[in-house]
Amino acid sequence: MSEPTPPTPPAPPRSAFNNWISAIGAVLAVGALFSFALLVAMSFIQGDKNPYLGILTYIVAPAFLIGGLLIVVFGAWLQRRYALKHAASRPDRWQLDLHNPRQRRHLIMLAGGTCMFLLLSAFGSYQTYHYAESVQFCGEVCHQAMKPEHVTYQRGSHSRVSCVECHIGSGVEWFFKAKINGAHQLVAYALDNYERPIATPVKNLRPARDICEQCHWPEKFLGNLDVTFEHFMSDKKNTPYSVRMLMKVNSGRPGAPMGGIHWHVSPENKVEYYAIDDKRQDIVWMRVTNTKDGSEKIFRNEEFKGEPPVALVRTMDCVDCHNRPAHVFPTANDSVEQAMALGRINTTLPNIKRYAVQAMLQKEITTSAEAPTKIADYLRNRYKDAAGLQETITEVQRIYAETIFPERKADWRVYPNNIGHKDWPGCFRCHDDKHKTAAGETVRASDCSSCHVILAQGKTEELATLTSSGLEFKHPGGSYDEELRCADCHNGGIQGK
Repeated sequence: MSEPTPPTPPAPPRSAFNNWISAIGAVLAVGALFSFALLVAMSFIQGDKNPYLGILTYIVAPAFLIGGLLIVVFGAWLQRRYALKHAASRPDRWQLDLHNPRQRRHLIMLAGGTCMFLLLSAFGSYQTYHYAESVQFCGEVCHQAMKPEHVTYQRGSHSRVSCVECHIGSGVEWFFKAKINGAHQLVAYALDNYERPIATPVKNLRPARDICEQCHWPEKFLGNLDVTFEHFMSDKKNTPYSVRMLMKVNSGRPGAPMGGIHWHVSPENKVEYYAIDDKRQDIVWMRVTNTKDGSEKIFRNEEFKGEPPVALVRTMDCVDCHNRPAHVFPTANDSVEQAMALGRINTTLPNIKRYAVQAMLQKEITTSAEAPTKIADYLRNRYKDAAGLQETITEVQRIYAETIFPERKADWRVYPNNIGHKDWPGCFRCHDDKHKTAAGETVRASDCSSCHVILAQGKTEELATLTSSGLEFKHPGGSYDEELRCADCHNGGIQGK
């Protein structure tokens, strides 16, 4: 008599996570985890040089990882709920059974798709990182309202430096500061109620020592620079008048204390100031501290009394002079003069400098689309069919398109440039002989040789002879009131009709 067959033990209950919905969530989570690992490796290799790598690594990838895990849990919850409700009457709805040939085929397809997903997620993460840091993303896709800044950036000296390297820099802290500050700008852009012109974010910029000095080393000995400024008079003959200068960027000898223009950011001196306007053009108080012995001098103009708010006192750095290093809006006057010097505007046309500038500054021009026609009509009314007129018209139209943006109300008149002192106060914000210490000492404006030496000035034949000891500045067109600053008369344009 045979032994009775022992009963088959019941199969262990299948896990609630054994279902297709949880499997899909697991694929998504694994892909996100793979992307996260790849991005972390990239951040270590590249030294976290770009903040957009941080947002992809620590925000986007974890978001997909969490989303995938939530889908896994949701599938398990749905499976358990279905099992409790229909266990006795219906077969399992989402069962993943490897004994079923049909499900095995589906699982193989899912595994193949998972591998493809991992490869695409790796490639996509890498490409997304590079695209998010690109100039096209910042200047065209993300910030279409910033067209003037994008155009000026493209023809500037920093056109090969990506936007994020200057505006944000490395590290997560400043990335989040920049994005939190830009949140309201995104809303304003979406609602099309942003400011026109857009204000320069001088208060929110990262310190220059964290940005500019990663490439530019102020202590490096540069010596003097030889530069020539080519100008033309606003007369019938468009008389040329040039000034050749030796700029004392860092006078002295290598290893000696910094002098010349870069004295303002030398380690031996700390220069602080207080400006009463948002654009930092009206400076009423200054303090110069000798960092070696701690002595200090405080300068005030006649109108300012008392002490400035401590929180608004700023230590001078690169951007207080180089305030438009990548987005220069040249004046209409300078742009026309440069084109004349390069032969792109016909200087034989009488008064062409004056009329070219006036053509660009017509009050009737309210949009960029109508500017070319109105500029052409304006110049043709002055010169009819004179020789070389069409080439001149084309050049003036090009200058307008690259420097003046009427829809945004953006040009040099609202974006001052602190380098120099001809069309904006610039150096004369402090060096005006009007800021004095209690003992009556002033920040001298009359001693021009502190920052530059005029080697030659005048017309072509006068530029042939250089004077190393320097010349006294000769104002073209006659004498001028020495109580006035250059910018009190020069405004980048030409007044009158």
